[in-house]
Amino acid sequence: MSSTKAAVNPALTVWSGPLGLPDFTAFSDEDFGPAFDAALAEDWAEIEAIAASAEKPDINNTLKALQLAGKALEHVSAIFWLRAGAHTNETIQALEREIAPKMSRHYSKIMMDSRLFSRIDTLYNERDRLGLDEETLRVLEKIWKRFVRSGAKLDDKGKARLADINEKLAALGAEFGQNVLKDEADWALIITDEADLAGLPDFVRHAMRGAAEERRRPDAWAVTLARAIMEPFLSFSENRALREKAFIAWAKRGENGGSSDNRAIVAETVALRAEKAKLLGYGSFAAYKLDDTMAKTPEAVMELLEPVWEKARARAAEEEAELERLIAAEGRNHKVAPWDWRYYAEKRRAERFAFDETELKPYLQLEKIIEASFDVATRLFGIYFEERKGIPTWHSDVRVWEVKNPDGSRRGLFMGDYFARQSKRSGAWMSALQSQHKLEGGAEPIIYNVMNFAKPPKGEPALLSLDGARTLFHEFGHALHGLLSDVTWPAIAGTAVSRDFVELPSQLYEHWLTVPEVLEKYALHYRTGEPMPKALLDKMLAAKTFNAGFDTVEFTASALVDMAFHASGEPVADPLTFEAETLKKLSMPDAIIMRHRTPHFTHVFSGDGYSAGYYSYMWSEVLDADAFSAFEETGDAFNPDLAARLKQYIYSAGGSRDPEVLYKAFRGKMPTPDAMIEKRGLG
Repeated sequence: MSSTKAAVNPALTVWSGPLGLPDFTAFSDEDFGPAFDAALAEDWAEIEAIAASAEKPDINNTLKALQLAGKALEHVSAIFWLRAGAHTNETIQALEREIAPKMSRHYSKIMMDSRLFSRIDTLYNERDRLGLDEETLRVLEKIWKRFVRSGAKLDDKGKARLADINEKLAALGAEFGQNVLKDEADWALIITDEADLAGLPDFVRHAMRGAAEERRRPDAWAVTLARAIMEPFLSFSENRALREKAFIAWAKRGENGGSSDNRAIVAETVALRAEKAKLLGYGSFAAYKLDDTMAKTPEAVMELLEPVWEKARARAAEEEAELERLIAAEGRNHKVAPWDWRYYAEKRRAERFAFDETELKPYLQLEKIIEASFDVATRLFGIYFEERKGIPTWHSDVRVWEVKNPDGSRRGLFMGDYFARQSKRSGAWMSALQSQHKLEGGAEPIIYNVMNFAKPPKGEPALLSLDGARTLFHEFGHALHGLLSDVTWPAIAGTAVSRDFVELPSQLYEHWLTVPEVLEKYALHYRTGEPMPKALLDKMLAAKTFNAGFDTVEFTASALVDMAFHASGEPVADPLTFEAETLKKLSMPDAIIMRHRTPHFTHVFSGDGYSAGYYSYMWSEVLDADAFSAFEETGDAFNPDLAARLKQYIYSAGGSRDPEVLYKAFRGKMPTPDAMIEKRGLG
C-alpha cells in the first residue's frame, strides 16, 4: 500500500457527491490503499500535535482536539468497511486482510501513547474541578476508561504484547468473516427437476430462480445459504433428502476444510482474547468485555440466561412431541431431525392456527413495510422521509432518502440496501457513513441499513416473511438511534452505547410492526391492494409466540456457548469439541442447533463486537418488552407523551448518560425479566 501523496484520490476523504455523500463514481477499488496510507499519516500527525503540545491540557486542546482528529481516516474507513460488508470483491478482500491489522496497530499506538494519556489522565483527575456539563464529563470518563482498557497503564513490554495481540485479532476477524462469505457464495444446491420443488410456494420458487440466474443457470432453481431462501426452503420442501443436504451445508459454513475453514481461527482467537484480558488485569475475556456494560459480570448474564434456558428447553420438548405426532400421522417413523423442524412446525402452525406463511406473504410487500417503518417514525417522532432517486451509491439496488425534521429542515440521510447478492455478507445490519455531532459546526448523520432479502423477478414486488418484516423494523430501529441522535460529542453519538443497551431501540421498534392499525394500513395484498383480512390478522397475532421453545433454544444456546468460550479464561484446543461438550452439559435438544454455530458465528468471531456479548439481545429484550408495555398500559401505541420521552431519553440521548439512568428517566424504574418471558410465550 505504499504511495505518495500525489497518488491519493481526494474523493475518498473529501466528500463532494450529492447531498453530502461521497461521490461513488469518482474512485476505484485501487484508490483505497493510497488513501488509507495518507489518512493514517495525517491522523498520526494530528495526534502527535496534541500529545506533544506544551500547553496545559484542557478540554479544548486535548479532549475536543482528539475527538476532531482523523476526519480523512474516518471518511475513507467508512466507505471501505461499507464496501467490505455490502459489496466486496477480491481486491477489497485482499486490502481488508492488510488494512484490519494495520488499523489496529495505528489505534494501539494512539491509545498507548504515554504523553497523550498523561493529558487525558490529568483532565480525568481534575474532572470535579473543571465545571464540566454532564455530557462532557461523561465523554471524559468514557475516553479515559477506553485508554485504560486499551493498555495505557501497562509497562512497555505489556503495551508491545497487547498491540501484537490486537493486530493479530484484527487479522483473524477479517479472515473469519471472509471465510464465511466464501462458503456462502460458493455453495448452491442446483435443482433442475421441477418435481424436486414439491411443496414450495411460488415466492420460494421465484427466489430460487433468481438465485440460479445470478449463478448463470437460468434453466434451474438454486437453494443458497442466504437465510431468506434457506428458511422457507426448509419450511416447505417436501423432499426430505434435499432438506437434509441444504441444512447440513447451512450448518457447516466455516468448517468444510481447506482455506475457508474457521476452526483454527476460533482456537487462536479465544486464546489471544484470554491473554489480552489477563494482561489488562481481568480473570477472563468475558469479565473484561462485561466490565463496561449494564450486566457488569458474567454471573449477572448467567442469572438471566439460565432460567430462560430451562423454560425454553421444556417448551421445546413439548413442541418436539407435537412434531413427532405429525410425522407419525404421515406413516413415517423417524425422529425429528434439525432439517425436519421447520417443515413440520409449519404444518403444525397451519393445523393449530389455520394459516401458514404462504397466506401472509402476499400482504407483506417490501415497499409497504418500508413505508410502514417510516410512518411509525413520523407518528412517534415527527420526522419524515423523502426519497431521492438517481443518487450514485455503492450498488444500483441502494436507495437514498433525505430525513426531515417536523419543520422541514434536513436532519440527515438514510440509505437502504435490501437485496441479497454474492458480494454481500449474510445477515442484516445498520451502520453509519457519518455520525451526528455538534462540535465545530457538527455533522449530520448518514445512516444505512443492509438486508439480504431475496430479489424478486423484474416487475414483481419483493414479498417478505413475517420474520423478514420484523428484521426490517429491527434494523430501522437501529437506524433511528443514529438519525435521532442529538449530542455534542462524537464519542457518544447514536449507537455508541453499551452493547447490552444498543439493541433496545431496535428490538423495541419491532413491536410497532404488529400494532393492528399499522398492519391494517400497510399489510396490503400485492395484487388486489386489499388489506389483510381481520381473520388472518387475528390468527397471525394469536400465533406470535408459536414455536417459542425452538426460537429461544436456538438463540440462548448461541449466547451460552459464546459465554462459555470467553468466561473460563483458558484456551480451547478444539472449538467444535468444546461447542459439543458445552451443549451436552446444557442438554441441548438433538433436533435443534445453535442459531449461529461456532465456525460461522460472525457476531462473535468476525471482530469482537458481540464477543461475550451475544446475550445482549436478550438483556435488551427485557428492556424492550417493558418499554412497549408502557405504551400498552395507556391504550395508545403512539401515546405522544411517552413518544416524546422515548425520543429524549432513548433514541436521541446516545451514550450521554448511564443507560440505567436513561431507561429510568423514560420508564421510571428498571424492569424484571417477567415481561420478556411472557412476550416470548414462556411464562
